[in-house]
Amino acid sequence: MPLRSARSGTVSRDAVHHPLFARCYARVSVTAETRMGVGRMREKLLAGLSGRVIEIGAGNGLNFAHYPGTVSEVVAIEPERRLRQLAVEAALRAEVPVDVVPGAAEALPVKSEGFDAAVVSLVLCSVRDVPRALGELRRVLRPGGEVRFFEHGRGGGRVMTFSQRALDRTVWPVVSGGCHLAREPVRALRDAGFELGPYRQVMMPEEGPTLPISFCVLGTAWRPVSS
Repeated sequence: MPLRSARSGTVSRDAVHHPLFARCYARVSVTAETRMGVGRMREKLLAGLSGRVIEIGAGNGLNFAHYPGTVSEVVAIEPERRLRQLAVEAALRAEVPVDVVPGAAEALPVKSEGFDAAVVSLVLCSVRDVPRALGELRRVLRPGGEVRFFEHGRGGGRVMTFSQRALDRTVWPVVSGGCHLAREPVRALRDAGFELGPYRQVMMPEEGPTLPISFCVLGTAWRPVSS
C-alpha cells in the first residue's frame, strides 16, 4: 500500500532509504527531547515564526508540536520512507496545518519564492550536496525570507576535530544515515549567499559528556531582499 502525505495524497518513490537507521533514530530522538534538552532547542528555534514555512528534512516530525499558531502552513519535506510515515502521524496531531511530502533537499518539489520562512534542523549534516541544497532553499524563499537553523558540526579542540574528520571518512556516515560530524553549517549558509543574523553555539546535551556530535549552533539567517 502506498504511503500518503497528511494532505497531498500518494507519496512518490523514496529519494533516501535508510530503514535501520530510521528505526533507531525514531527511538533515540524521542528520548533526546527531554534527556538531552533538544525539545527546548526546538521551542527556541521556532518561536515567533509566521506565514508559510518549509521544513527541510522533517524526520519523524518532532518539530511540528512546537510551531506557533502564527504559522499558516508548514510544508515538511522528508525523503526517508519510515521517518516520513512517522512525520505524517505527527502532522495529524499538530495544531498548525502540516503537509508532509517526499523530496530531496537538493531538488525541492515546490515553486520558487513560495515561502516566508524555512527551517533546517539537524539535517545539513546528512544532505548529499550542501551548496545545492542551500541554493534550493534560497530559490523557494521569498526575498527577505527567514531561515531558522539548529545544526551540529565541527567543534572542540584539535583532538576532537581530528576525531570528527576521521569518523566522517570511515564508519559514521555508514551507521548514521549519511550524517557527517565535521561540517560547518554557519559557513555553508554564508557561502550560499544568506545574510546571517544572530546565532549562538550550544552543547548537546547541555549537561553531560562532550561527544563528537555535541557541537551545535542555533540561529537565524535571511535570503537577501535584492537576490
